[in-house]
Amino acid sequence: MRIDKYLWCIRFYKTRSIATQACKQGKIKISDTIVKPSREVYPTDIISARKNQINYLIEVLDHPPSRVGAKLVDLYRIDRTPKEAFEKLDLLKYSKDYYRKKGVGRPTKKDRRDIDDWFEGDSKLEEE
Repeated sequence: MRIDKYLWCIRFYKTRSIATQACKQGKIKISDTIVKPSREVYPTDIISARKNQINYLIEVLDHPPSRVGAKLVDLYRIDRTPKEAFEKLDLLKYSKDYYRKKGVGRPTKKDRRDIDDWFEGDSKLEEE
């Protein structure tokens, strides 16, 4: 079975064309080798796929006959992704939410106070 079709069948990607595009962009690897969408997948292959800033490791158990339901996915693959990868994603989300992008929107109260303190510090230096 082709790797793009396999990733679509086990519901890793929503559409087969998205799976194909991921292969063409070099986000899918088997044994640390970037693969084409037409590469055949065999049981015991370990697929490394980068999606949403996480490197997933998927072990192939069997080929599904067609796209399977979400409850049956574990019959055809084992997810060997380390838990640390998901923890890093959570930390990344928290760090991005803490500060907004520079130049976007009005200053918050904290930003305004910091600006006022900075300007007051300059005026105190000029008085001396």
